[in-house]
Amino acid sequence: MRIKALLMMAIALPAFAQNSNLTVWETNSAGEQLVQKTKFARVKKKVLIEVNSKEQRQTLVGIGGSFTEATSSVLARMSKENRQKVIDAYFGPDGARYSLTRTHIGSCDFSKGNYCYDEVKGDTLLEHFSIGYDETTLLPLIKGAQAASRDGFKIVASPWSAPYWMKDNQGYVSGALLPECQKVYANYLVKYLEAYKAKGVDIWAMTPVNEPYGNGNNWESMFFDPKYEAAFVRDYMGPIFDKAGFGNVKILGYDQNRGGIPEWVDAMYSDEATAKYFGGLAVHWYESTVDWLPEMLNKAHHAAPGKLLIETEGCVDAEVPHWKEDAWYWACEGTDWGWDWAPDNQKYLHPKYVPVFRYARDIIGCLNNWVAGWIDWNMVLDRQGGPNWAKNWCLAPVIVDPAADEVYFTPMYYAISHFSRFLRPDAKVLGVKVGGGEPTTIEEKSKAVMATAVRNPDGSLAVVVINQGNAPVGLDLAVDGKHYKLSINKEAIQTIVL
Repeated sequence: MRIKALLMMAIALPAFAQNSNLTVWETNSAGEQLVQKTKFARVKKKVLIEVNSKEQRQTLVGIGGSFTEATSSVLARMSKENRQKVIDAYFGPDGARYSLTRTHIGSCDFSKGNYCYDEVKGDTLLEHFSIGYDETTLLPLIKGAQAASRDGFKIVASPWSAPYWMKDNQGYVSGALLPECQKVYANYLVKYLEAYKAKGVDIWAMTPVNEPYGNGNNWESMFFDPKYEAAFVRDYMGPIFDKAGFGNVKILGYDQNRGGIPEWVDAMYSDEATAKYFGGLAVHWYESTVDWLPEMLNKAHHAAPGKLLIETEGCVDAEVPHWKEDAWYWACEGTDWGWDWAPDNQKYLHPKYVPVFRYARDIIGCLNNWVAGWIDWNMVLDRQGGPNWAKNWCLAPVIVDPAADEVYFTPMYYAISHFSRFLRPDAKVLGVKVGGGEPTTIEEKSKAVMATAVRNPDGSLAVVVINQGNAPVGLDLAVDGKHYKLSINKEAIQTIVL
């Protein structure tokens, strides 16, 4: 009778404590945000997550977001205290600790208008080159982030267009680089590197242009087909960077959606004379709201295993921010451009989605398929989803109201923080298997338990798990054969550090 009573008591216990040498942080739809968990529910449904620390894959470059004029200009309108609060939240030692960032060279859609650093038509000697425009708000924000960051961060710089006068249509939107302007355009990019370096900002990597297939002629763009860009890098950008002392700046080709990877890697890595100037490939996530396209990412890796694969842009696009409405960010109500505009044969890739899980799912899918760095788009926007001269409104993890001097950290901020804060530069991404195998259908990917893991330079092992389902799940975490019993709440992200 006594044994039976003890068994009944054990079954009735609502939770158990995990006493092993690990810490667990969770964010969930119930309102917890990066809360440290010490007790875990007893759940019938269990998922096995196997981590093999001996299977070391790519080296992590970093995780973070982008410095844009939109972000810098709205923060410049905030009080000094709230501006610093946001900078610290992204870069401070107790914040998201962003380690990889991006910025635009000249204007982009998330600028107040069109501009470049040499507006004088025909100035092939670039005698009128100046980054004075950036010194108003953009560079001060980058410098503020540098001051707040304990470990520092890398910057990828991308032009949306060459100066208008270097293009065949003499405009910022659409058009292609004139063949006779290839040299001056490469020199223009060197001038940018020199000017930023003089301000104490080193650029780690650069793409020849953002989205070389254009954007439907809606904002700054410049067409490059794969062969033209590869030849430009081989004959001009690469050699001119070398000659100017910037051969260490990594040139990342492409910089658009993952579906175009095959033809780009074929052109970039077609021969050694071309491949030697490319540090790797840059990609965006807009191909799908659910699928991370692992077959394409693996194609990029296997085409050149020694080259980098960096995700340089992703955001919740085609949405106006929901102000202080956490529940929306956890609801399956997000829509993107493809909800309305995708061809019928691609509609399935653009269903409604949960914004929090679009981020977490994609980062996990990318890291598990050779991506070495992951960069969000705008760090901060206003309540309209701008400013944006093209009215291309989007969401950002942090929304501010400058008129009221209010800051709203959306659940997406905490979602990214689960990765950027705990998965550090130079970590080794490890082999991970989740019970049931990797999801394959769109429906499975939107509901699955997923996980990724790294071995950090300090020796700690960090595992990020998401439960996209509507019920808690027990976790049997096996690291090199040693098991840890945990659980994760419904609709939650969890980071486990051993």
